[in-house]
Amino acid sequence: MSCSLVIRAYNEARHLPRLLDGVRQQTVREVEIILVDSGSTDDTVNIAESYGAKIVHIAPSDFTFGRSLNLGVAAASRELVAIASAHVYPVYPDWLERLLEPFADSSVGLAYGKQRGAENSKFSEHQIFARWFPETSQPRQNHPFCNNANAAIRRSAWQTHPYDESLTGLEDLAWALWAQSQGWGVAYAAEAEIIHIHNETPAGVRNRYRREAMAFKQIYREAHFNAYDFLRMTASNIFTDCVHAARAGKLLRVGPEIGWFRFNQFYGTYLGYRQSAELNWNLRQTFYYPRGLEAEETPRREVEPIRYNEKL
Repeated sequence: MSCSLVIRAYNEARHLPRLLDGVRQQTVREVEIILVDSGSTDDTVNIAESYGAKIVHIAPSDFTFGRSLNLGVAAASRELVAIASAHVYPVYPDWLERLLEPFADSSVGLAYGKQRGAENSKFSEHQIFARWFPETSQPRQNHPFCNNANAAIRRSAWQTHPYDESLTGLEDLAWALWAQSQGWGVAYAAEAEIIHIHNETPAGVRNRYRREAMAFKQIYREAHFNAYDFLRMTASNIFTDCVHAARAGKLLRVGPEIGWFRFNQFYGTYLGYRQSAELNWNLRQTFYYPRGLEAEETPRREVEPIRYNEKL
């Protein structure tokens, strides 16, 4: 088994070594690493080159998520192309093996894996990851949700339909929507687990969700998210987050953080969706509704996790 791995990066010298060290420890040994760099001014490119990565450059003025991915996949030489953000790292040495496993079914065109937050991730970010990426795999899901921070595609399918370079985000969702319309399956691999590091300010959270909402509205032109949705979703998500925090004995410590995170998440969404119409129900459930109050047990795996050098 072999694959190409496309990593999009901008000034990721702090996080990239851990990802590349994790790739070196994978059970999939033949991995062609391609770094798409959008003008880094730190040691990102030097670090990638020291791990044998092929470097593809894109000017910051030309950057979109879809364009950078198209450049990376175009440079790949393998049929199966994994995609990862530069600020993620694999939990287990069989991450890529599990991510590529669904492609044994020739009708699967895209697979994506589980994401979890780091120890210092915002509490609400942990809840979002748990909501978006459940503990149970789905070999063929009935909606196009996926995430290119931890995903893989068939290059031959991409050659038929590259990523949309005009979107401000959610190029993964748009591509999955096209793939399903062509009969390709979308698979979720829960055991292909990575840690996703976000360390955003309130303004950063607001801008991220505004950008994604703008893209969603472009994909689903009938979509809307009004002031009532903003108030209702903010309140319901703050409530459920606080319940989970109280159960974990963390409410006093993370309560204020929950408030500002969820407010900015849904205020950004409101700004992006103004004057649009109804959302697809399955995707509305995935993107906006809070994590359920029922406890979900994390399954134990037989595989030992990767032991990272804390200097990385």
